[in-house]
Amino acid sequence: MTSGFGAMDRRTLLKLGGGAGLASVGLGALAGCGSSNSGGSGSKTINMLYFGQQSSATALQNALQPQITKLDKTATFKVTGINGTDWNDFIAKILTQIASGSTPDIVSVATEGLQLMASKDLVIPLDSYVTKDLSSLQSYFDDIHPALIESMMYQGHLWELPDSFNAGSLFYSTDLYNKAGLSEPSATWTMDDFHTNASKIAKVSNNINAFDWVVRLWGSWTSFLYANNGNLLEEGKYPGGDWLWKSAYKNNPTAAAGRAGGWKWGTPTANSAASIEALQYVIDLQKSGLSPSPDVGGGGTLQGLFASNRIGMTIGGGFWAGGLHNAGMKDGSFNVQMFPTWKSNKSLFGAGGYGIFKSSKNQDLAWEILKLMVQPESFDVIFPGNVTTPGRKSLMTAERYATTGPKNWQVFYDQLNGSVPISAPPYYNALATSLNQRTTQAISSGNAKAALDGMQSDFEKAAAGA
Repeated sequence: MTSGFGAMDRRTLLKLGGGAGLASVGLGALAGCGSSNSGGSGSKTINMLYFGQQSSATALQNALQPQITKLDKTATFKVTGINGTDWNDFIAKILTQIASGSTPDIVSVATEGLQLMASKDLVIPLDSYVTKDLSSLQSYFDDIHPALIESMMYQGHLWELPDSFNAGSLFYSTDLYNKAGLSEPSATWTMDDFHTNASKIAKVSNNINAFDWVVRLWGSWTSFLYANNGNLLEEGKYPGGDWLWKSAYKNNPTAAAGRAGGWKWGTPTANSAASIEALQYVIDLQKSGLSPSPDVGGGGTLQGLFASNRIGMTIGGGFWAGGLHNAGMKDGSFNVQMFPTWKSNKSLFGAGGYGIFKSSKNQDLAWEILKLMVQPESFDVIFPGNVTTPGRKSLMTAERYATTGPKNWQVFYDQLNGSVPISAPPYYNALATSLNQRTTQAISSGNAKAALDGMQSDFEKAAAGA
């Protein structure tokens, strides 16, 4: 696939902890103002705050500027990189920026922050823009999984155009599978199969961890919780959304069946029987020597251990394909499979996309930039090297994964079927903080129920105060 923007340096985004990859906030160049109109009469500057290194932010800026100039010859595009441990950390920094008086234009926040932003009236619904430009967007809606669209809806409105996602699949070392005398898992494997394989991998060497994971909301013990047909919050959906589903998905009404106005996260269920069983299972993996004590937050250490062939299996999304390749793993030395079925085949995902801040003085131009960024030719400019999973299915090709692997690359998109977005209500920051603290407590004490009772109390207080 050719790109209309030119080449861009590779970057490693594994520190994002499984999120969608790019996170950006268009900031006004002057604190306390909207987008700045500096540099001459009629000129405007749109600054983008980027979740990553400045070198990558500058490369993105330089790559997109020519296309933005075509949209508006008076517009200057600036991108500033910031670092963070995970989405919880990044969202907190966004809110700090806003509180300091910076009023952004464009925001790209993953599923974790969508409802928080919308509930605080910080962003605008895109409904009128989508309706106005539906004919030019039809190829986009025909190409993107409706689950990603629905994950960016809240109270019947669409708040972001998604372009990427990561679903929690199971990565494994083919070398360690071979040394353990194991066949590679099939798409229909179960938790019993997973446990049997882990037990055999652990016997290969005392320096091998059969399974490892990270304490965080995405892709931790929560993947086992979803497979156990549970969730941290009651699952529901807001009414509405017909304005979108009946028009944008008119070419594929089956895909839109059952879709509504966005996920409605209800009563906390952190200490449900399914939650206790799932968390206790991973605690018992550690007690039995099949898993070490996990890190909290980003997955950098996890990636390093896996790349050095010291981990047999771990949870990851499409972002691991590029990350492991960049870490020196050769195609064929790792593979991926659907997360094993337990009481259900439900799994989790997080999506990324782009929205417009209510405070923006350049909303129409911001909308044109949103449409630009979700075009197929933009994807590899924004996310070079398979560091996240394309939301547009046409971009999921054997050619894309020919240089990085894995062999079972189709799993990344297939995992969306039956998946549910990670629980991200407006009080997401409090939820994620509690999950990290209480999970750490459970690992330390070995008692899942006591820690989850505490988590339940934390969630109830956060929900009441939201």
